[in-house]
Amino acid sequence: MSKPSVRPSRPFFSSGPCAKRPGWSLQQLDQAFVGRSHRTPEGKARLKEVITRSKDILGIPEDWRVGIVPASDTGAVEMVLWALAGERGMDVLSFESFSGTWAQDLRDILQISDLRVLEAPYGQLPDLASVDWSRDVVLTWNGTTSGICIPHKDVIPLHHDGLVICDATSAAFAMDLPWDRLDVVTWSWQKALGGEAAHGMLALSPRAAERLSKAPQRPLPKIFRLSGKKGLLEAVFQGDTINTPSMLCVEDALDGLRWAEKIGGLPALQKRSRENLKLLEAWVAKTDWLDFLAEDPASRSSTSICLKIVAPWFEKLNTEERLKVVKHLTGLVAAEEAGYDLASYRDAPAGLRIWGGATVDAEDIQKLLPWLEWAYERTLKEFSV
Repeated sequence: MSKPSVRPSRPFFSSGPCAKRPGWSLQQLDQAFVGRSHRTPEGKARLKEVITRSKDILGIPEDWRVGIVPASDTGAVEMVLWALAGERGMDVLSFESFSGTWAQDLRDILQISDLRVLEAPYGQLPDLASVDWSRDVVLTWNGTTSGICIPHKDVIPLHHDGLVICDATSAAFAMDLPWDRLDVVTWSWQKALGGEAAHGMLALSPRAAERLSKAPQRPLPKIFRLSGKKGLLEAVFQGDTINTPSMLCVEDALDGLRWAEKIGGLPALQKRSRENLKLLEAWVAKTDWLDFLAEDPASRSSTSICLKIVAPWFEKLNTEERLKVVKHLTGLVAAEEAGYDLASYRDAPAGLRIWGGATVDAEDIQKLLPWLEWAYERTLKEFSV
């Protein structure tokens, strides 16, 4: 085929940091509270506004506590695991890179004695029926590196004895999260609303807050501490952050939240993401060299959309050769400024990953697809297939 002539207006398809919202520019940050302390009343008010707007858009129950924490979603998850793990037995679901990291930390670093790791390869979920909900359960709602998501809320029983700790960084603001079935939920600014990186969000149910209010069972560095001698550090959930945040990033987060409210809140965000997935589903259905990494359509992500190359010639290659093919294919598209950051995550099977969250316009995905087809044909010739 000939080289396409139309490029995406915003060729940004990275799964983190993700594309900025439509119409974003640096001018949106002109009112950032820079050069001042974040601990002033005005600084705390900006941070509290991020918390309040996030809570409202996501539909988080009023009695939950929401706070801003260091080190993105990774920091939020680690804070909770280090503070909570070990009081009772734990089940952890491991089915892609980051969920595998949580399992490794619990097993090898924290060395939880009563730990069950429920594993599945890329493209599948562990046996959800085997989860013991009387224990603490650690799960990733959407696997950013595999494109696999929890299919529905009924997976988790409404009443459970343990705490359900949910890494939702690539699901928040795009998928329905069952707040009445979760106890700890984490996400970051850099995913679904395209915020700047380095800051995480942490939401606690009343049960989780009660557990955390107890003195920590192990020594923790200051940036991990959510409780002290007097119980839960309530100030964290009022905008008084543990460490110094970037007020530029705070302003950027507020910009994304205001945009989400302007277009219709969570329903509108979800609709945009689902439309992006539908476009790719229609294209993959008529494309003979690609398929979804998710084997079950019910667990197919609408944000981190992961695709595998299923051409017979590609499947005969070893891992190193496959990576070279993908690097070449995605490099051709990037060189034409038609799409950036399209290769699968480094630990995942070699393939493509296209972010389909709400900040990506469906028309840009539509314009990307001919470039992928063109690059694939060029790659076939390059590798003499």
